[in-house]
Amino acid sequence: MNRCLLALLLTSSVLLGQQNLTEIPPQDPAIEQASFKVAKGFEVNLWAADPLLAKPTQISFDHEGRLWVASSETYPQLNVNQEPNDRILILEDTDQDGSADKSSVFYDKLIIPGGVLPDGQGGAYVAHAEELIQLNDTDHDGSADSKTVLLSGFGTEDTHHTLHRLSWGPGGLLYMLQGYYIGTHVETLYGPRRLNGGGLWSYDTQTRRLEIYSRGLVNPWGVAFDRWGQSFQTDGAGGEGINYTFPDSVFKASPHEHRTLTGLNPGRPKLCGIEIISGDHFPAPWHGSVLANDFRANNIDRYSLEESASGFLSHLEDDLLQSTHVSFRPIDITMGPDGAVYIADWYSPIIQHGEVDFRDERRDQVHGRIWRITAKNRPLCQPVDYGSASVTQLLECLKSTADWVRSQAKQALKRHDQSNVETAIRAWLATLDPLDPRHEHYRLEALWSYQTICSAEAADFANV
Repeated sequence: MNRCLLALLLTSSVLLGQQNLTEIPPQDPAIEQASFKVAKGFEVNLWAADPLLAKPTQISFDHEGRLWVASSETYPQLNVNQEPNDRILILEDTDQDGSADKSSVFYDKLIIPGGVLPDGQGGAYVAHAEELIQLNDTDHDGSADSKTVLLSGFGTEDTHHTLHRLSWGPGGLLYMLQGYYIGTHVETLYGPRRLNGGGLWSYDTQTRRLEIYSRGLVNPWGVAFDRWGQSFQTDGAGGEGINYTFPDSVFKASPHEHRTLTGLNPGRPKLCGIEIISGDHFPAPWHGSVLANDFRANNIDRYSLEESASGFLSHLEDDLLQSTHVSFRPIDITMGPDGAVYIADWYSPIIQHGEVDFRDERRDQVHGRIWRITAKNRPLCQPVDYGSASVTQLLECLKSTADWVRSQAKQALKRHDQSNVETAIRAWLATLDPLDPRHEHYRLEALWSYQTICSAEAADFANV
């Protein structure tokens, strides 16, 4: 009861603060950056800002090291007679000086896209209102000229809760989220799929099989997998910190469910986006830490995890970044190919959509920033040339300490002949040292590689 009262008081204070906000800070990125207090041993720099981008909803790196951005200046609502003009952007740091210097428009006819994920073939999957679409660049001119609707029927009742946050799982499936205030009915090759309320979807891009991975949370707004494939989610409208999820798990706010799981940090604020630290750029004590954006308090939280019985315990650690700037709204977070952490900053003093008017003049519908956090006096990770790497070289990438590298290597294997990759995986497994403490993890990565190239249904598990 006390916890519920506290949550109510905190929510009321936030809403009142939104309604009474009169001092809008200057829009100079330097003023915003001056408000940052970053953890000891780290530094932050502005990687990109308007006019290179505006209003990012999700960011995702491709195998070439380019950052794809789902951008919406339309949010929170398409105006009467307004033509759809939200965009998918591609940002690049061509001179490798630690900040973007090139921006290109890949597609510009969208309405509030909730997510983007490069497909490894020069195109991207995009969460677009009721649809999951694939944009393709068939003439290789850098912009999409073909749009394929892969699935349709996702709910659209609330622009905050529509399909969003696309990511690859360790076994090659595409994962995507939806929130509580929509009802989805999707017709698939395998029959209809229905999800009323929040949940996490899995989608096999090769067989087009769509399944529900987990149900519940008010508005799940981030999913991440650790090196053993355990999954964790954040809730942009709940209040229980990090949530440990697994197939068929059910959480609060799932309609008509009488037994639900709770989060790992009851009483924590709403969180948006999630990333697990890996790779060699961040110091060893940070490895395995979970980062999540407390977008209301203008902070980036850090949590540590420890196994406990059949699940996990989560502990709040010191923040990675704190800010006093009311327009700093971190809504997505990802590690880059260089081992740095990249933050998508929605940048707006107003974050509510139901508590303040859609046409409120205080809303910022133009700006947006990407911030980059690096460890001081530590070398950055060297990028991998996935395009020219051989199958054997890609398999050796499965030994990397960086989750990003292993994920991209498995996706790159899809671009090679399947039978050749299967043969190479078996040969690679035979070279592994059984006494290596990482031996079982390498074997797991080999299994996930089979799943990625064959689809989870067709993988020959018995021979792995």
